[in-house]
Amino acid sequence: MFVLDSRLQQDTLPLGDLPLCRVLLSNDSNYPWFILVPRRADISEVFQLEAADQLQLWQETTELAQLLQSVFQADKMNVAALGNVVSQLHMHVIVRRRDDVAWPAPVWGKHPAQPYSDEEVARIREKLRVAFQHDPRFVQAVV
Repeated sequence: MFVLDSRLQQDTLPLGDLPLCRVLLSNDSNYPWFILVPRRADISEVFQLEAADQLQLWQETTELAQLLQSVFQADKMNVAALGNVVSQLHMHVIVRRRDDVAWPAPVWGKHPAQPYSDEEVARIREKLRVAFQHDPRFVQAVV
């Protein structure tokens, strides 16, 4: 049974579900920072997923990164699966811009997180709804 790691629950805002992954927004308005978590129990590494799920994870990651690059006019997309603090498999998809507070350094630990306001989260959800509207797999992803 899939259970979201407590640290991810604490540090993110839920956006919805794709066919495989839960879509989360890191509650740090310094960067549009999204996290995909495969809804599979007890998985900490990509290679632990069934082959079909591995392909689905990369497809969802790639499609989300492409969409976010367009929606947020990214200069660079950072995509990474790290698990040193949270062992549950999760994929970071981070929009980077040359004018963000950490550029060109990594985002981790660079600046204190700035939580989103309710209005900012609503704007992000609306941007994603509009961007996802042409792909039926993504229509229901944003709640």
